[in-house]
Amino acid sequence: MSFLEYAPAPESRSVLNLQSEYGLFINGEFREGSGTSFASINPADETKIAMIAMADEADVDAAVAAARTAFDKTWSKMSGRDRGKYLFRIARIIQERARELAVAESLDNGKPIKESRDVDVPLVAAWFFYYAGWADKLDYAGLGANPKALGVAGQVIPWNFPLLMLAWKVAPALAAGNTVVLKPAETTSLTALLFAEIVQQAGLPAGVVNIVTGAGTTGAALVRHPDVNKVAFTGSTAVGREIAKTIAGSDKSLTLELGGKAANIVFDDAPLDQAIEGIVNGIFFNQGHVCCAGSRLLVQESIHDEVVDRLKTRLQTLRLGDPLDKNTDIGAINSREQLDRIRELSAVGEAEGAERWSPACEIPDNGFWFAPTIFTGVQASHRIAREEVFGPVLSILTFRTPAEAIEKANNTPYGLSAGIWSDKGSRILAVADRLRAGVIWANTFNRFDPASPFGGYKESGYGREGGRHGLAAYLKGASA
Repeated sequence: MSFLEYAPAPESRSVLNLQSEYGLFINGEFREGSGTSFASINPADETKIAMIAMADEADVDAAVAAARTAFDKTWSKMSGRDRGKYLFRIARIIQERARELAVAESLDNGKPIKESRDVDVPLVAAWFFYYAGWADKLDYAGLGANPKALGVAGQVIPWNFPLLMLAWKVAPALAAGNTVVLKPAETTSLTALLFAEIVQQAGLPAGVVNIVTGAGTTGAALVRHPDVNKVAFTGSTAVGREIAKTIAGSDKSLTLELGGKAANIVFDDAPLDQAIEGIVNGIFFNQGHVCCAGSRLLVQESIHDEVVDRLKTRLQTLRLGDPLDKNTDIGAINSREQLDRIRELSAVGEAEGAERWSPACEIPDNGFWFAPTIFTGVQASHRIAREEVFGPVLSILTFRTPAEAIEKANNTPYGLSAGIWSDKGSRILAVADRLRAGVIWANTFNRFDPASPFGGYKESGYGREGGRHGLAAYLKGASA
């Protein structure tokens, strides 16, 4: 079988005007951090992009104090109409700087430029546009007349969608009248710092948005700070548990968006051409670094062999390589630590008896890479079917009846998302009604809209982001 060859089509890095060092963003200004700076690494070739400041407890104190002052004196006093103007301005600047942001995201994160360009950055702008529209309509958020902002929000975001997770948290918080101290992931701080430049460009009042970079200790200092009213975290279930323990007994509000092990269910009457594309998008988008990835494929037994054959054929057309090449489908794994975990769990999958397959592809000599991989013959007891790999690894299981599919889909401590593929709308609705998952896609996967709430059950966390529900997470009801 022969496939088309593509000439390299690299996106230019000339649109970026990066600094060699980045400080903390506190009270509207960049300043040096008190800790030892660390390097942000390009995961595609392991070269240094920039040095990033490390915030310690004193820096977090300063950021929270700036946010508190801005909340008390300016932001909470401002009309919703005027807050909305700032959010609209931020959204427009994001659109104007879209190419720059997309290149920075792919450079720092390792994801393909076509995903940063066509998915991440457009959704970032859409989130700010959406919540800008809510800013003067808080009375209609379902919390009664004249709902109030919570105060200072401490937000900790992950490395898989750095700028998009920032938008998911910052936009509703600001629309509701809160001020923010945000801690980006250690390996992907770059676009958060470029967002700080956008905040300055938009003329946002000093202290409304503050960004403190650093490792887990920085995030922990922010979470436990006594003057933070709201904590929002996206990341691993283990860290989420620790955060919940830390703030237990306090009056802080908390939303957690944690891990997932989503079931992608394909019935024998599914539109297979469409389903194959949905399966690929469900697990190999962003190298599988997606909390809601369809990492467990449940295929009705009668079509198992056909689905696997089609899937293998499709995977042979995926192109792994330079994230800044517009032809690339599979980019770099974000860090060596994550690559080691993917390798470990994949080895365990083989040791437990599952059959491993990857398409032939050339792995670059430098950087962190892992070929798209599928496992067949997977049992529900296998670790690769139970634990979140968070990489381009798909476990394929079979079922005979809808009841068995539902049982296997719900046989997980997680409950973030699921997918159903069938030509029968009645079957989709009946199965969806019995799945314990926060987001369920029908004949598609990994589709997002700022007006639609997102979140999970069980060990996938609690609370919702997006839509009116995401706004309500930053408000407390009050009568007029």
